[in-house]
Amino acid sequence: MAETVTEATSKPRTSKPASSAFEMPKFEMPKFEIPKVEMPAAFREFAERGVAQCKDTYEKMKAAAEEATDVLETTYSTATKGASDYGLKVIEATRTNTNAAFDFFGELITAKSPSELIELSSSHARRQFEAFTQQGKELTALAQKVATETSEPIKNGMNKAFSKVG
Repeated sequence: MAETVTEATSKPRTSKPASSAFEMPKFEMPKFEIPKVEMPAAFREFAERGVAQCKDTYEKMKAAAEEATDVLETTYSTATKGASDYGLKVIEATRTNTNAAFDFFGELITAKSPSELIELSSSHARRQFEAFTQQGKELTALAQKVATETSEPIKNGMNKAFSKVG
């Protein structure tokens, strides 16, 4: 009995996995010999014209894409400068408004009567309203300028680039 157990454990199992019913059959693609046939001259000429036309169209598209890329790079730098200018204008307006607020609070501290306090408050409110109105006009004008400087070159450049292709 000990011998049978030893024989059973010493033999390696070589059972093959069961093949699946859904497994694709394995086959090789047939190899076809293409006969060497002389192409008619008209067909060859047609193919050569097609290749030449494709090359020409490719060159036009490549030139248009390069020109469009140059326009976009220029426009990007213009937009970046415009956004920077706008940000600096906002910072300047903020600084002006903050200084006006500190000046107003300094004046409030020195007020000697309630009527002087009301007069200072209304005077400050009027000045700030005028300042906000002026700052809003300047920021709006700057934003419009940046938008125009950014969009016009794109429009003109793209029209020019793609008119060459058509």
